[in-house]
Amino acid sequence: MQAVDIIFYIAILLMSVVVHEVSHGFMAEYFGDKTARYAGRLTLNPVKHLDLFGSILLPALLVITNAPFLFGWAKPVPYNPDNLTNKKWGEMWVASAGILANLFLALLFGLILRFSSGVNVSEGFRVIVSSIVIMNLSLAIFNLIPIPPLDGSKILFSFLPKSLEPLVIFLEQYALVLLLVFILFFSNYLYPILVFLYRLITGVVF
Repeated sequence: MQAVDIIFYIAILLMSVVVHEVSHGFMAEYFGDKTARYAGRLTLNPVKHLDLFGSILLPALLVITNAPFLFGWAKPVPYNPDNLTNKKWGEMWVASAGILANLFLALLFGLILRFSSGVNVSEGFRVIVSSIVIMNLSLAIFNLIPIPPLDGSKILFSFLPKSLEPLVIFLEQYALVLLLVFILFFSNYLYPILVFLYRLITGVVF
């Protein structure tokens, strides 16, 4: 794969994760916490959000090795759950905001791709739009995994009763191991979900 292709995919991924993180910050502010604003993180400037490994090195490695599932991350936008006006459901919505933002982008650009069929647009345009859809669906699906520190865990924990607190402690204690096991042995199961949603939104066979 050429260097320009790697840069292209990393750029789309980076902007997608930036939107994801900024959405967390805006939702936290909606519920009363301005930590992200005070930290200067409510901006789409990617430099403010770059994580060297998660935003550049890992995605580049996955692209080079033709991995079936591309993902990465930016520096988490800080927020203080103690400042939220509704601590239980506020945390759930803050966690959900990034996923919803990625799904919105996937839907928006997916519909553009769907309704541009039959229209005289360049192949390059279709590749860019299709890549945005795939990247944002990938981020949304991956972040729904209920293993800390992914957003899916915070959403799950918001619905669990106090009696299941030992499960929460277990998941948090062994989060890194569980996440690595999932990525190594189960991440391929996410691919059919990605294909189904891509086809559903765009009407294009992936």
